[in-house]
Amino acid sequence: MWNTILLTMAIVALAFILLGIKVIFVKGGKFPNTHIGANKEMKKRGISCALSTDSVDRSRKQLADLLKEK
Repeated sequence: MWNTILLTMAIVALAFILLGIKVIFVKGGKFPNTHIGANKEMKKRGISCALSTDSVDRSRKQLADLLKEK
């Protein structure tokens, strides 16, 4: 039982170190930005983040508001 727990903890620790190797060992290292808004190819195709699109849509006036103004 203890062998299994120790083996599991060792595997998790190794995975953590390997995933964070750039962050841990490189001076000024950081995780890459995987946000859609930062991807150059997505920008070329006009694809943006769902949160950004939603906030733009919410900032526009609704049809009912436009009709009330007339």
